[in-house]
Amino acid sequence: QVQLVESGGGLVQPGGSLRLSCAASADIFRINVMGWYRQAPGKRRELVAAITYGGNTNYADSVKGRFTISRGNARNTVYLQMNSLKSEDTAVYYCHANNIATVSEDSYLEIWGQGTLVTVSS
Repeated sequence: QVQLVESGGGLVQPGGSLRLSCAASADIFRINVMGWYRQAPGKRRELVAAITYGGNTNYADSVKGRFTISRGNARNTVYLQMNSLKSEDTAVYYCHANNIATVSEDSYLEIWGQGTLVTVSS
């Protein structure tokens, strides 16, 4: 069973930075798309940023120019560098993987991480 393990959340002041990390727990052959979603209290889960296996990226308008998504060399990790954080960025951030294939030839349509809390407050 493949799992996504997230780290890097926490409390930060407005204007500060955080870096989220997410790694797949099994031997991965390929993950087509990895991304980050977030859900604030009382709101729907929304896409923050996504990156394809080839490196194409997509960002929510609200984070363009402040957040950067990247993948590790092994392509089974994804990072979200968050700069110039605002109070409205406060949410639980979820790692997401789409179309996963493992070395042992298992496949999954999508997997979610457990979520990591980011709180932006003074």
